This record gives sequence, C-alpha cells and structure tokens, in this order.
Amino acid sequence: MGNQVEKLTHLNYKEVPTADPTGMDRDEGPRIGVSYIFSNDDDELEQQQQDSVAQDMGGEHPAPQPYDPRLQEVECSVYYRDECIYQKSFAGDDTTPDERDGGGGGQLSTYTPENLLNRCKPGDLVEFVCQAQYPHWAVYVGDFQVVHLHRLEVVNSFLTDASQGRRGRIANYLYRYKPLSPATVVRNALEQVGCKDRELSWRNSECFAAWCRYGKREFKIGGELRIGKQPYRLQIRLGDKRSHTLEFQSLEDLIMEKRRNDQIGRAAVIQELSSHLQAAEEEEEEDDPGAQTAAE
Repeated sequence: MGNQVEKLTHLNYKEVPTADPTGMDRDEGPRIGVSYIFSNDDDELEQQQQDSVAQDMGGEHPAPQPYDPRLQEVECSVYYRDECIYQKSFAGDDTTPDERDGGGGGQLSTYTPENLLNRCKPGDLVEFVCQAQYPHWAVYVGDFQVVHLHRLEVVNSFLTDASQGRRGRIANYLYRYKPLSPATVVRNALEQVGCKDRELSWRNSECFAAWCRYGKREFKIGGELRIGKQPYRLQIRLGDKRSHTLEFQSLEDLIMEKRRNDQIGRAAVIQELSSHLQAAEEEEEEDDPGAQTAAE
C-alpha cells in the first residue's frame, strides 16, 4: 500500500482574477486564485445544526460530550512544494485528559473555556473543537474577548460565548509561518469587526484567524495565482507506516478539505480513504490483466 498521491479531480473550481490590495504580503504582484465551490462559511452550517439541536432541547445547547483528540482528530501535514507549513501530530504530545484542570500538557490538549482563558494572551489563535462539528477559530484580543468569523460576519465576543460550550486549545503552533507581532495580530482582527457577507475575504473562521496572525494573502479568497502543477499537498496519516496525499491548487482549497476531515472525524476519514484505495487497486488490476495472470 505505502504512501499514495492523488490529485483532486472531483471538485469544481472557477478562476477568479484578483489583485487583493489589502493583503499583508506585498512582495508579489497581482495573482489569480481558484475558488472552492461550497458554502462561503462552513461554520454557518455548523451553527445551523447546533441551533436545530438546541430547539429540540427547548432552546438550550446540548451538554458537551467527552472529547478525546486522539480518537476524533486526523493527524496530517501540509506542504507547499517541499516546505512543511502546517502539522498536526500527537507524536510526543501529552493529550491525556485531566479531570482536574480540563486538559493535559501537550499542544493539542483541549480545555474548558474557563480554563482556556487563563492560558490565552493577546494575539493567540484559539481553536474550539467538538465531535462531528467543524472546528471554530478565533483571535484572542484581551479582556476575555475574541474576534472571529461567525455566521458570515466578523464579530467581537467573549471567549466563553464564542466557545458555545466546546473545548478549546491555543493553536499558535499548528501553522509554521512566522507570526506577526501580538499587537499587529490584534489590530488586524479588530479592524475587520463588522465586515460581513460580500465584504468578507475569507471562507471560514480558520482562514480569517490565520490571516490575522500571519498576514498571508494565501488565506484569502482568490489570494494566489496557481497555474500548472498543484503545489500544495495534504498528507493524511492512516497509521504508523501509511499515509495518503492529496494535491491542491491553493491553500484555501486545502484548508476546506482539511476542515471537512475534522468535521467527519478520524474513523470516517480512514474508512473513506481505505475504500477509495481499495477501489483504486482493483481498478489497476483490471487495467493490467497480465500482472494478474503472472501472479496465478
């Protein structure tokens, strides 16, 4: 089996001319990006599902279920050509839940919103996670508050309200780009408060929060020109010695797929890829009957 590489051909794309004058990365000229044809913000789909459940329960949010990152989340790495720009790995990470303080000591540990507040500093990225939901990202700006993209609008909320009861973690170390200064990160976030609908330059909360911290136009809608070979690779770990790699034309598209994997969960991703790889192997055997005859 080994490592597998696949180009995404089942997705629909459209090219969008973009100059992006508001991007922080000013070293390059105007670029053309590709747009992922899905909902503008998958967090809105998540919120609609939560509201539906809350209505069934008399308007109250359901009690949070026990959450174990090792069971729910997919280990993966993101590469731009040969450079690793994102990594989520449990190797050497202490994520054992601790009933007393709400989390372990590793970077992927999750905490209750109240405990998370004690760990946050202005400029930190915060990721809220819950089983069967898209992760929700926010920028901590101080005074117990975060700025985040919520329901197609950039809003300023108290961290505990933004969490909606979900556990969270500080997500500063997932992306490997050089961060801007904390003051700049906070300023980037606060300047966007009130932007909504067609004014938005980000498809989801993760792209918005990451742009605030790193200032990379690649996190924006249509923020980059990608012609020819797909330069981004999402390497998904299936086991100790197995992985599957998907190739993408833009970082924005890759993040959308990564978030989909987070939403459906580790077991579903492994099952989905295993079925796909098995079907691909059977197709290869049908295309090469000589190999099957030789094996017999």
